[in-house]
Amino acid sequence: MPRPLHFEIPADDPARAIAFYEAVFGWTFSKWEGPMPYWLITTGAESEPGINGGLMPRQQPDQPVVNTIGVADVDETVAVVERSGGQVVVPKMAVPTIGWLAYCKDTEGHIFGILQPDPAAQ
Repeated sequence: MPRPLHFEIPADDPARAIAFYEAVFGWTFSKWEGPMPYWLITTGAESEPGINGGLMPRQQPDQPVVNTIGVADVDETVAVVERSGGQVVVPKMAVPTIGWLAYCKDTEGHIFGILQPDPAAQ
């Protein structure tokens, strides 16, 4: 069964947001060496329940926090989303060495990501 595996927090001022989450929750941040400014968030030990996430500069004024769900096949999941009344808001794209990612909107207007792991994604 697909489960949430990652969350993303958009921030107007990434340094300020990082300082906030470090102070409040003790989360740790590391700069991702990818094609865009992005910080990986570690929220706790792998042996504890929970998921890790990421922080990025806000792209739009109303950009929400997004939860990403792991799926076996992005294309098949997109088809089910659309048949079920949802829509794709950002089409399938490669996240180099991570996998294939798309963003969708559910019937209630919530944005979520779907990620098909694939280390060969380019």
